[in-house]
Amino acid sequence: MNDELLLRYSRQIMLPEFDYDGQQRLIDARVLILGVGGLGSPAAMYLAAAGVGELVLVDDDAVELSNLQRQIVHRESTVGLAKVASAQSTLAEINPHVHVTTYHKRLAEAELSILIAEVDAVLDCTDNFASRYLTNRLCVQHKTPLISAAAIRWEGQIMVVDPRQVDKPCYQCLYGDGQEQNLNCSETGIMSPVVGMLGTWQALETIKVLSGAGRALVGQLSVFDGLTGQWRQLKLPKNPTCACCAEVTA
Repeated sequence: MNDELLLRYSRQIMLPEFDYDGQQRLIDARVLILGVGGLGSPAAMYLAAAGVGELVLVDDDAVELSNLQRQIVHRESTVGLAKVASAQSTLAEINPHVHVTTYHKRLAEAELSILIAEVDAVLDCTDNFASRYLTNRLCVQHKTPLISAAAIRWEGQIMVVDPRQVDKPCYQCLYGDGQEQNLNCSETGIMSPVVGMLGTWQALETIKVLSGAGRALVGQLSVFDGLTGQWRQLKLPKNPTCACCAEVTA
């Protein structure tokens, strides 16, 4: 790091749990963000500000006026543009030292598998179970850490899957056969700060996973209720008969 970067990141480098080495790990890291909406917006912005070397953004949607209430990486001037292009522009203003790669399409499984194998962490910021299950399975297959979050109405949840820890659960350990009901913001609504809190926490957990600082939410599910302001921490055991991770780690 040169003097400019040392000054830019000085406030986090001074943290003893993080230090110079933690910052260098961020700079050397490549992170995949699936979805640049309500969760992906704050996550991408904080990871860019913190100095992650490369962010890979995947989203096949365009910016709509109704997105602006919560998808803070986008602007009114970018309505109609691809979300990945809109986000790339904002992130360049936040930190020009971060390289941003974009995919404005829905990736086929083979394409997604290649990307997951090449990155150091994956943030699942999508809004449907099919995508989450596929991403989880590929992360387990390639032993790539996964930071998964969801938010709807006044509620949100977050967990970290680290397939390198073979005794810890994956996303499918929590949700079984994947028959849960899909809910989306356009049908049920979302309070904007709730999704912002969860996306920001995804960025924090990603930084911890990449730098080695602290203890990530592996084997835990954190659930937030915005109406009461309460968090619940649930311990998640590994399912020994999980169709996803039991076969891979056995």
